[in-house]
Amino acid sequence: MIEELIKKNRSYRRFYQDVPIEIETLKSLVNLGRLSASAANLQPLKYILSCEKDKNALIFSHLAWAAYLKDWPGPAEGERPAAYIVILHDTQISRPLWYDQGIAAQSILLGAVEKGLGGCMIGAIEKETLQEALHIPKRYEILLVIALGKPKEQVVIETVGPTGDIKYWRDNDGIHHVPKRSLEEILLEF
Repeated sequence: MIEELIKKNRSYRRFYQDVPIEIETLKSLVNLGRLSASAANLQPLKYILSCEKDKNALIFSHLAWAAYLKDWPGPAEGERPAAYIVILHDTQISRPLWYDQGIAAQSILLGAVEKGLGGCMIGAIEKETLQEALHIPKRYEILLVIALGKPKEQVVIETVGPTGDIKYWRDNDGIHHVPKRSLEEILLEF
């Protein structure tokens, strides 16, 4: 059921790094992005796949993790993603870019959850230095990086409390809490 997939599709940031993800799995996930809606059906997205240790380490070094967790620098060695999908915009196909990367990323992450994996969309990227490190031609613009792996953390959804604070947080047991506004709060009547 789609609602269950969406509930399980959390932003996981700690993984069993030693559980590999095969390149064919990454290709099947990108295929879900390829089949997704695209503004004017222009299909300007391109992808770089990584499931190799050295390339993963290179990509990891250009990412920032969990802005609300001020005292956490990101996943430690052994808890880092087993794979990445870098989503690029081919600027020779379209300008401006609309919402394609979000649609594709959601499709990819839902497919990952269905396969027993988890992931995190990362927009906090040192784009220029990552572009150079991966030898990506200038015609391609880095939009997002999706980190993937077998989740090593529990993420729970809870209702936003009386203070209205929407910041995610971790408790003493390492459980990651994600406050969500109630359905009643987001439905408007005019």
